[in-house]
Amino acid sequence: MNRLSTAAAASLLAAGLALPGIAAATDNGLYIGAGVGQASIGDIEVDGEGSFDFDGDDVGYKLFAGWNFALLDIVTLGVEAGYIDFGKSDDGGIEVDANGFDAFGLAGVQLGPVNVFGKLGLVAWDADASDGSASVGDDGTDPAAGLGAGLQFGSFGIRAEYEYFDIDAADDVSLISASALWVF
Repeated sequence: MNRLSTAAAASLLAAGLALPGIAAATDNGLYIGAGVGQASIGDIEVDGEGSFDFDGDDVGYKLFAGWNFALLDIVTLGVEAGYIDFGKSDDGGIEVDANGFDAFGLAGVQLGPVNVFGKLGLVAWDADASDGSASVGDDGTDPAAGLGAGLQFGSFGIRAEYEYFDIDAADDVSLISASALWVF
């Protein structure tokens, strides 16, 4: 065997050993992560005051933890819970400061280091709205859903996702984010 053949064989062996490790990183186990993105809040409804036109967005962030369970070779199921801060959205002198805790069930397809997933769950939220002279607050628990895709490199991963929160007191509450996560 010449040097070129030996080098090629060694490279193929190394790639063959590395790829299952990359793919298996999200198969099972605990993970934690943090993300940042654009949070948007649409029209708001204040108890006893009616509905107000509102279209605001701000930088939002989230912290989360979860557990993935591998099914078959490419299907994953999981659970995830976290804290989300929607920032302080402002529109026409009205400012909305909202945050909450969410919990999701996830289902995904693992294709090597790429994972595509959807999630359904609930968000327990708290929001305060102010126009400078008066403020009101509200809270509740409502449905939430999301879609995303991620790349896994060993125990480190990145993902992008869109999450929609079906909050009764506001329309179009969402977060588009990019996150980093670590699998244990």
